[in-house]
Amino acid sequence: MPTPIKQFIAIVLFICCFFTYSQTEQGVIKNQQIKDSIDNYLIRASQSIDQAKLEPALSNIIRAKEIALQNQNRTYRAKTNMVLAKLYRELRDLEKAEDQILDAIQIQTEDNDEIMLAHSYAIYASIATQLKKYQTTNEILDKALALTKKKDIEGLEGSIKLNQGLLALSQNQPKEAIKHFKGGLPIIKTYNLAYLKAKLYVNMAKAQLAIGELDNAEATNDSSMQIGIKQSFSEIRSESNELYSRIYEKKGDYLTSLSYLRAHEKIKDSLFNTNKEIIAQEAGAKLNLNENNVLIEELTEENIQQQKSLKLGRLTTILSIALITILSLLTLSLYKNNNLRARANELLQNKNTELILAKENAERAGEAKIQFLSTITHELRTPLYAVTGLTHLLLEESPTPNQKEHLNSLKFSGEYLLSLINNILDLNKLEANKVEIESTSFNLKKRINDVLIALGKSAKDRNNKLHYEFDESIPTKLKGDPLKVSQILINLIGNSIKFTQNGDIWIRVKAINKIDTKVFLSFEIEDNGVGISEKKQQNIFENFTQGSVQINRKFGGTGLGLSIVKNLLSLMDSEIKLESELGKGSKFLFSLKFDIFENKNSNYTEEAKKIDYNVLVDKNILIVEDNKINQLITRKILEKNKVKCDVADNGDIAVHKVKENSFDLILMDIHMPGISGIEATKQIREFNTEIPIIALTAVTLDDNLDEFYDNGFNDIIPKPYKTEEFFTKLHKALIKKQTTM
Repeated sequence: MPTPIKQFIAIVLFICCFFTYSQTEQGVIKNQQIKDSIDNYLIRASQSIDQAKLEPALSNIIRAKEIALQNQNRTYRAKTNMVLAKLYRELRDLEKAEDQILDAIQIQTEDNDEIMLAHSYAIYASIATQLKKYQTTNEILDKALALTKKKDIEGLEGSIKLNQGLLALSQNQPKEAIKHFKGGLPIIKTYNLAYLKAKLYVNMAKAQLAIGELDNAEATNDSSMQIGIKQSFSEIRSESNELYSRIYEKKGDYLTSLSYLRAHEKIKDSLFNTNKEIIAQEAGAKLNLNENNVLIEELTEENIQQQKSLKLGRLTTILSIALITILSLLTLSLYKNNNLRARANELLQNKNTELILAKENAERAGEAKIQFLSTITHELRTPLYAVTGLTHLLLEESPTPNQKEHLNSLKFSGEYLLSLINNILDLNKLEANKVEIESTSFNLKKRINDVLIALGKSAKDRNNKLHYEFDESIPTKLKGDPLKVSQILINLIGNSIKFTQNGDIWIRVKAINKIDTKVFLSFEIEDNGVGISEKKQQNIFENFTQGSVQINRKFGGTGLGLSIVKNLLSLMDSEIKLESELGKGSKFLFSLKFDIFENKNSNYTEEAKKIDYNVLVDKNILIVEDNKINQLITRKILEKNKVKCDVADNGDIAVHKVKENSFDLILMDIHMPGISGIEATKQIREFNTEIPIIALTAVTLDDNLDEFYDNGFNDIIPKPYKTEEFFTKLHKALIKKQTTM
């Protein structure tokens, strides 16, 4: 049986143990409540920072740090420093943000708190990147990744991948950044980290924009904006709007770009400036947290200066009332003027944007027109080559005098048609100052006579008589642009023939003056046809304009003829004059200046007469041409001069034939099925650099000469060609080959 003393001692020990346990349990509960309270404050602070609500964020941080310091809890003091570092980062005060996170890292390192240390490293990495401490960022991210894998920290690897992407983006490595962003996205999605996901999307869109993927950038930015709207992330919405503005600027949609830029500025002004003022006041009044006392004095130099300014303002207020009143009135006036100026600037900016869009649309339309004209010109020139080529062959086959006259007329008409095609292009090029005047020798009298022969049948059909008066004192050979002269005369004489029935048409060419090697000539084309009213004379030279709708129906035509004349004469430093009376006829007058030709250099016609055609005998020439008619014409022209010909229908066959056979020269068409003539020439030049290759093409050569020579061509013959030019260039190429062998 236990003694009473032993029973008493046992009871006392039980009571002491119970009391000690109870106190310990109450302490554990109290500590847990403190931790929960700090955690709640810090969670709310982080959420407020993500939503750019910086005033409640600051308030929660202050409460959390007060409790942590009162209870001397190092772990939570470090956590508070982490959140405070994020707050300073949002305020763009990166130096203070770095100080706070380094304090947290020091505590966590000393306490060996590896999980929170990994999170601090992730925060520090984003701050170091913004400070452009890229080496530090790399080192910190490596440490964070090692701790994440060691401790198996859920979700943190996604934040690390995001920071790696931000680092690559800051170092102008957008493709590398996209790889990191894509690597982090699945992890962030798995743990539903909304703010990190929005941040990742907006920065991945920036990287896609940097490499020119505009549509992908817009789609990725859409995802960021949706999260920003849903979660009330004002900063994300501001950043997304700014990115939309840059994307639409790159796309050329300046109005949409401007609207997004305004949305960005509006959000930025409302959340950043307002919050910054509130934080400055709160920081000056409250953020005085220190280990020794709960509140640390962190009044910035700016706040101190504001306090001094306020004191000075109070001292001078009474003495400055009158001055302040005047300044207020002036300020109001300036404010109103500034508002008016801002509205005017906005209107000007809108108008400028509209003009830019209109200019771009006009440029696109102009480019489309040029491309269309280039294509249709090529398509017209190819059959025209057949016309002029067959005409040449027929002239070589001893036609009767009557047939020869018709063939000469056909030949001239073909040349005129080519001139017409070129001049239609000229009308479009005149505005861009791309048309140039040629300078070759020609016989003006013969040139006009050829025009009259070509128009003779039209005049005869309308029972009109052509009277040609040519001043014999005009030199036989002039130097100028014969095709453009023909174009002008054909349009003017043709116009007179069309509007005259059973009448007379006079063509007069007179010498006005002669100075040194230049001669000045006047041209008159007069008819006694229907005439033009005074009212219509004002706009008769505009495009697609005729005297009236009735005239158009009766006589036909496009109304382009006189417009071509006016533009061509303007190009040749002259102008057209008109004298006309309704019912009595019209007279067109203009003057031109020509150089008197001194026969120092022979033209192709003269050079062709000096060619030794024996050089062509038994030469092997490869004709590369997909058009069967053009093959036949070129082959017949060459074989008449005892040349041996082979034909390739396309570039691939041509390359194969040159490899297998020996040719003295290649005539290469440019536009063919399969590989083009340019590509075929480049391939041939890889194994044969000696053989002459001449481009035989219907393309416009204004801007393409360098391209032909750079790709291995020796010369170019534009189609439809004159046989004199054709044989002169062939002869030169073959002679040059013989001398280099």
